[in-house]
Amino acid sequence: MRVSGHIIGLLKEYMGDLVEQARQESYAQQAFGFSTPPYQPDHAIADLLAILDDRIESEGVQVGMPLEFLHEMWRRCNEARSQVMDQVWLETNLGPPGSSKARIRELTYAALIEYLERESEAT
Repeated sequence: MRVSGHIIGLLKEYMGDLVEQARQESYAQQAFGFSTPPYQPDHAIADLLAILDDRIESEGVQVGMPLEFLHEMWRRCNEARSQVMDQVWLETNLGPPGSSKARIRELTYAALIEYLERESEAT
């Protein structure tokens, strides 16, 4: 199944929502003096798949998302996992110290979109 530009656009929107949610959580935790637990790219991918499940159930057909897309994204995320993990590791070690949940999500989703776009161009 080829990932269309429309679907990639929807993914970017959902990913942006998740990054913003992580920023807001971080502000709330800091305001109350809580420390943030470690967050990994696997968590970001799981969060993306969870929001996809929810969005497909609530609005999938209306926005042109095929019903089998969740399974397809799960497969693609699984295939891209090592590349995404390597890219996020590299970016977090080259960038400023301390990686917030929002930053891990940004890096993970950017690497995943890059993988999906590259894969779509190859087919």
